[in-house]
This record gives sequence, structure tokens and C-alpha cells, in this order.
Amino acid sequence: MNTTRWKLVLGSAADAADAVPLPPDYGRMDEVLTALYDGDKAERKAGLGGSAPRVSRWLSDIRTYFPTEVVAVMQQDAMTRLGLNQLLLEPEIMRTVQADVHLVGTLMSLSRVMPQKAKSTAREVITKVVRELEQKLANPLRQAVQGALSRAVRNPRPRYHEIDWGATIKANLKHYQAAHKTVIPERLVGFGRRGQALKEIVLCVDQSGSMASSVVYAGVFGAVLASLKAVKTHMVVFDTAVVNLSENLRDPVDLLFGVQLGGGTDINLALGYCQQLITRPTDTILVLITDLYEGGNEREMIKRAASLKAAGVNIVVLLALSDDGAPSFDRRVAEQLAALGIPSFACTPARFPELMAAAIQGQKLAA
Repeated sequence: MNTTRWKLVLGSAADAADAVPLPPDYGRMDEVLTALYDGDKAERKAGLGGSAPRVSRWLSDIRTYFPTEVVAVMQQDAMTRLGLNQLLLEPEIMRTVQADVHLVGTLMSLSRVMPQKAKSTAREVITKVVRELEQKLANPLRQAVQGALSRAVRNPRPRYHEIDWGATIKANLKHYQAAHKTVIPERLVGFGRRGQALKEIVLCVDQSGSMASSVVYAGVFGAVLASLKAVKTHMVVFDTAVVNLSENLRDPVDLLFGVQLGGGTDINLALGYCQQLITRPTDTILVLITDLYEGGNEREMIKRAASLKAAGVNIVVLLALSDDGAPSFDRRVAEQLAALGIPSFACTPARFPELMAAAIQGQKLAA
């Protein structure tokens, strides 16, 4: 790394004598970084201040000088270090910020204090991000779930287009005819077909502030699952109260506007509500998305989870459904659930289709 870049990393204070002059572009990059990361020092070369035009310029500058993934990190840091949250209530600022999952989470958390003039702009931003996520994530989930459902119930008398050729060949290898170099299938194996929903999936999502990204991804995945006729999908969000958003699954944007991020956490209450929704325990997959920090009755929560498991419900706890890295979670509660045969782990959005396919086929998820 050359001396110019080291100066950007360490800040101008590391070169008080200005012995390493910065080229024009690097000089502006230094100002942008100083405005964000040197805000707690007595002498500031630059700052965002409370001016909306100044913030707009800063947001534009970071997109000019830094790659997309760095911009996302700097925007998040600006939220916490400089109080950019309040300025996001201004539509002109909202249009300037680079839209991503974290911004959607921030807007959701501000929805209760957002002025009316900003709400339509917030919806535009959320819609843009959600549609991009749908394009990226919908097909892999549909294919994985439909494939798993087809294989979950075998059809012993399939029509030609229903034959599972891989399973049929495997089942008839003993009938291989060397002279003809072919397998004579005495028994056909077909994919299953039923008119009713094969599985019920309950997405039970913690909407406390720390779970913002997970809520966004769960909303998108919930809408995709709800579009599949072979699956009956429920979407439940909770903090210290429980809200059933299943009716909003037709449009994940509407669903996310129904989420109120923040507040406490009562997992026991949420599991009790989900327990009432479940009518076919052995055909139900309950995906509990939470960091397991229980603010309600922990002992009752463990007992309720044990009851659901004993009834045949396939329960999996996702400590996070995001790309945000290793989550913070209550390890002690996770260990208690593991003792009941309920796995707890973080899951990236890219791995979620694989997870659902494995759960549908009854595979062990602990691995």
C-alpha cells in the first residue's frame, strides 16, 4: 500500500505536517472520510452538519469515490455516528442514498415517525430493493421447493411425463440387459402429485431492531412461497405482540410496510400463536427467525418448543437470515433447543432455498 493510501487509512492527523500531499481526487476522498470518521475529534476539517444539501453532496461523493460494498458500510456508519436517520425523513435525501437491504431496514424502523411527504418516497425505495431481491432470489427458491415437493411423495403409477428417470433407473439396475446395453424397467418411479398443499410453512420472524435485514429477506421469501400452490404459507412477526401478515404475502412491499421494527421480544407468545395456526403438525415446517434473546417466559418458551417438536412439527431456528456475518445470539437457549433436536444456525439468503428443500424432504438440518 503506497503512502497516499496509508494517509487515507490513518487520517490527516497522522500527517499533521502535510508531508504527503494528496492528489485532487484523493484529497476529496480524505474530506469524505474525515467527515464521517473524525467527527469525534476537536478539530474537524469537514463535517456533514445538519444541512440536507451538504448531506446529499456527501452521499454523492462516496458513490463517486468508493465501490458499492464500501458505500453500503459507510452509509450504515453514517446512520449511527452522525445521526443520518433523521435526515432520511427528507425525500430528497432518501433519493440520494444508495438503496439496499440495510436502508430498507432503516426506513422500516423510521416508519412511525416519518412525515407523510416522505412516505411515498420511502415506498419507492423499498419497492426498488424488494423487486431486485425478488429477481435474484425467487427462481432458486421456487425450483428448490417444487423439486423437493415432487420428490416428497412418490407416484407408483406415473404417466410418461411424471416419471422420475433417475429414481427409476436406480430402482431397476438389477434388470440391466448387457446384450442390449440397457435397463428394462419393471417398476416405474414417478414424482408425486396431489391437489392439496403438501406442506405448511410458518415463518415466525422476530421484528426487533437487530433483525431488520432478516425481516426484509423473510418478507421476500414468504411472498415467493405463498405463490406456490403446493405450499400453504403463514407469515407471523412479533416483538412483545404478535401480528399475522399472511394476508399481505401477495406483495412483499405491503408486507414490509406492516412491520414495526423495534420493541422487545416475546418468543414464547409468538410460538403460542403459531401453535394455534398449525393443523397438520407432521406436514408443517416452522422457521423461527430470531436471535433467541427472550424477553418473555424462557422456561415456557422451551416447553412450548418441545411440545411442537413432539407433535411432529419440523422446527428450525435461524439466528439470522442475512449476509451480515456471524450474528449475536443467546447460546444458552440455543443449546437447550439443540438438546430437543431443534437446530439453530445463521443462514444466508443464497442458502435458504437449499435449507427449505432439505426440510421438505425430511433431511436432518443440524449438519
